[in-house]
Amino acid sequence: MLTIAEKQKIKTKYGPWALVTGASSGIGLELAIQLASAGFNLILCARNVQRLQNAESQVRGRYNVETKLVAADMSDQIAIDHLIQSVQNLDIGLVILSAGYGTSGLFKDVSLHTEINMLRVNCESVLSLTHYFTQRFLSRGKGGIILLSSIVAFQGVPYAAHYAATKAYIQSLGEALAVELKPLGIDVLSAAPGPVLTGFGDRANMTMGRSLRPSDISVPILRALGKKNTVLPGTLTRILMFGLGMVPRRKKVLIMKKVMAGMANP
Repeated sequence: MLTIAEKQKIKTKYGPWALVTGASSGIGLELAIQLASAGFNLILCARNVQRLQNAESQVRGRYNVETKLVAADMSDQIAIDHLIQSVQNLDIGLVILSAGYGTSGLFKDVSLHTEINMLRVNCESVLSLTHYFTQRFLSRGKGGIILLSSIVAFQGVPYAAHYAATKAYIQSLGEALAVELKPLGIDVLSAAPGPVLTGFGDRANMTMGRSLRPSDISVPILRALGKKNTVLPGTLTRILMFGLGMVPRRKKVLIMKKVMAGMANP
């Protein structure tokens, strides 16, 4: 858990409101709970209304904070515009863009429609919301943006080629914006965890082996905001990245091919 001093510091710097996309489960929900424990009021955004209401019950049942629910599909620009309009009058200082999903399998066999939809969720929505909140935070004079990258962002990954490419986009965008926006009072953090036990594996049609829990990575992510440009949260993440860091990029791709071959279901 965050310490009392850490909670006060992050609330003072980025409060009073935070927006979390992908907030109905997994990493997004865990980060929302941590922020609520620090006293943030929360805008919780996800596709499924029922799951959003369940997430709100978890947050409100434990912490006395205000919440606002916005049901929006991040693959739909109209829904993104609706989200933006819904939060215009709230004093948001922190945005966590954790909505996203993955696919797996041979690229020649994938559904183009599914891959384009994933591209919109994982990349286009992040671009739109990051640009919008950058303008708001410039007017505000400060703010924080957390983007969800992955350890697959640092090399090509056979059997999850396009998913890894979407995360490479996020990682590159976050690294550059962290440098551009820091002098203007805006902190940007790319969080690149290893495998995390959420609903990701089921949707990606993957069998997840040893994995982190969302609770393993939420606090390290929040602690890194404003201090680092990229965080590798969780002990397993750091172990995996250390091992991959010892070999050339071409061999990293071959290693990831073996790893994904054991995870991707036919």
